[in-house]
Amino acid sequence: MPRLFSAYVIVDWSAAAKPTTGADSIWIGVLKRDIRFRMAFESFNPATRAEAEVRLNAILDDLKKRGERALVGFDFPLGFPRGLAAALNLPGDEPWRATWDQLNKMVKDKADNTNNRFGVGSEINRRITGGPFPFWGCPPKDTLTTLQPKRSREHGPDDLPEFRHADLAAKGASSIWKLYYNGSVGGQAILGIPFVRRLKATRGDGVKAWPFETGFKALTEADLDGVEAVVAEVYPSLLKPTVAPGEVKDLVQVRSTAEHFARLDEANKLGALFGPPKGTAADVVLDAEREEGWILGAGA
Repeated sequence: MPRLFSAYVIVDWSAAAKPTTGADSIWIGVLKRDIRFRMAFESFNPATRAEAEVRLNAILDDLKKRGERALVGFDFPLGFPRGLAAALNLPGDEPWRATWDQLNKMVKDKADNTNNRFGVGSEINRRITGGPFPFWGCPPKDTLTTLQPKRSREHGPDDLPEFRHADLAAKGASSIWKLYYNGSVGGQAILGIPFVRRLKATRGDGVKAWPFETGFKALTEADLDGVEAVVAEVYPSLLKPTVAPGEVKDLVQVRSTAEHFARLDEANKLGALFGPPKGTAADVVLDAEREEGWILGAGA
């Protein structure tokens, strides 16, 4: 069987508020065939999210011209815990898309990386609970009545879940409600989801978001007919790559993640990862497809 993909693009995202490179910044790793049809890796370290958007579209333009289908992995959640769209009274029968559209309206992310992610978290808190919950985490100077530097309370049975099903399956993934400090995937998701939405809008139906548009199921070549790229959430920490002295951890992570999925694809084992882990309950599958998303490889 042929590979599902011929290129693997992994994006290590950043919610930085100013241009930055090196450690804890954006890294884009690309594993694709060179002129001798051997798999070769290259990386890019754009200083801003705006530069990253231009670079990623250029990468995908090149792959499309070459007739190569890409797996594009982002290291932030593409969906929120089940119930967010309903809590915000968002319209439509696709909660994930309604949330994407809402964030796109709210987020302001300038070319110099200046952004309003704390304001977005604060406003969502106001609409849901009227207080500093469920989002939390911000610099003291950004403290508001509806957003505090520290978590105000634990999640109760009547609250939105603290974790998605995928976060629990990944064992160790941070809560999306955390906007600041180490492991703050919440800020990355708030700024990253509008980025992915624009990517899809720019490139049209050739780009599919997994599992929302593909279904939470094993994928085959037939499923991807006419698809130029599949966008998926990845979690490089699942692989625990070894970082040599002097190497940038983020670069090592995008490289090792791309190589990992390429090896699975070569062995005809990657397609199965797009389906739920064995024994996954039907309601979990539905939550993943409708709103939460899933981490590629989590629970496998």
